[in-house]
Amino acid sequence: MAFDPRTYAARRDLADVRLAEQVFAPHYVEPLARIVLRDATLRESPATDAAPVTDVKAGDAFDLLDTVGGTAWGIATQQGLVGYIEAEALGAGPKESRA
Repeated sequence: MAFDPRTYAARRDLADVRLAEQVFAPHYVEPLARIVLRDATLRESPATDAAPVTDVKAGDAFDLLDTVGGTAWGIATQQGLVGYIEAEALGAGPKESRA
């Protein structure tokens, strides 16, 4: 069964641990809750010219699964969509920001 990469956080190398019983991946990660600090675009790939998936707004929640360079991969939780966003657009998670 093929999973839609726009809604299932699973790549060939890594997947959301919540999908462990549904997909195989060499590594599974627990998402880190983050808050979007400024309006940004969620994209299909890390490339800056990659097709947009959706826009995320400042204050939206984001489940961070991986960062490489200046790009973060994860789930824009309000929209339920998976993609890449500039890492600098993300802040600490809700619990971390209160500490």
